[in-house]
Amino acid sequence: MAQAQIREIEGPLDAEGLQALVRDYAPAVLRGVARDWPLVQAAAQSDAAACDHLLGFDRGAAAEAFVGAPAIGGRFFYSDDMRGFNFERRKGKFADLLRYVLALKGRADAPAVYAGAVETAQALPGFADANALPALAGLDAEPRIWIGTAASITTHFDASDNIACVAAGRRRFTLFPPEQTPNLYIGPLDHTVAGQPLSMADTAAPDFARFPRFRDALDAALVAELEPGDAIFIPALWWHQVDALSPFNLLVNFWWTDSPDQDARFDAMVHAILTISHLPPKRREAWAAFFDTFVFQRHGDPAGHMAPEHRGVLGAPTPELRRYIRQYLMRGLGRP
Repeated sequence: MAQAQIREIEGPLDAEGLQALVRDYAPAVLRGVARDWPLVQAAAQSDAAACDHLLGFDRGAAAEAFVGAPAIGGRFFYSDDMRGFNFERRKGKFADLLRYVLALKGRADAPAVYAGAVETAQALPGFADANALPALAGLDAEPRIWIGTAASITTHFDASDNIACVAAGRRRFTLFPPEQTPNLYIGPLDHTVAGQPLSMADTAAPDFARFPRFRDALDAALVAELEPGDAIFIPALWWHQVDALSPFNLLVNFWWTDSPDQDARFDAMVHAILTISHLPPKRREAWAAFFDTFVFQRHGDPAGHMAPEHRGVLGAPTPELRRYIRQYLMRGLGRP
């Protein structure tokens, strides 16, 4: 099972370079792009120094952590019956969580702990100014911090483009392109560990008898290991597993939206599942032709033969058209 390395870019990232990454729609490792952050510099001294840097911004905000028994091996996942999960959620002060994870270092019986996507604007005001990526200036890309012990965040996707910066510890990223979706054996779409659907296949210990096509996914995987100060660009909808390899880990990530419609795309797919996926094969194929024409535009602009004022829902996505389409859809969804 060959696993290719992700392409690497050295040096600072500017806005033009970021735009090129988004256009290319391929992952890239950004070596050293955050090495001058005060947080990374503090982590180079010690994990305790990194915590002190974060606590300097703390204003008493709350945070939620996943806590799993040592037996889960750091893999936060479903329970055996799929009704629940193999960890518990605990809420508390951000500062207490940070000190708790630091105190677990060196304990053979340490539980697995993971706190993801803590919004720094609320929990750590001022952090973003001190630890910034200039290439993201002008984008609504609030930094979020991820804290934990050695752990595995199972293969999932994000709806947004993402830059993730390792601040303390080491991390391994395993990425799968969107076309590998059928080979990843995705679990429930609406009953998830942390909001996004997961692959049911275990990358570290794959069960090929149960998930035979997962071999093909692994053959297509891209892998990178990051040190503190390194970052990775992950395009939207690229599946990725993230393995925190050190007993104490800090990561800062930035998501940003590409349009006001971004969060509705998954909902649109779920509605299509409800209305189309159970049709007989030939009728599904008929609807596939409609989607190929009007949604994926595989045959060119489906409204190119009409003047702009006659294109209706096929027109350019202006704020006015978005309001009109929402009203149009609400009328349809309101029917019995």
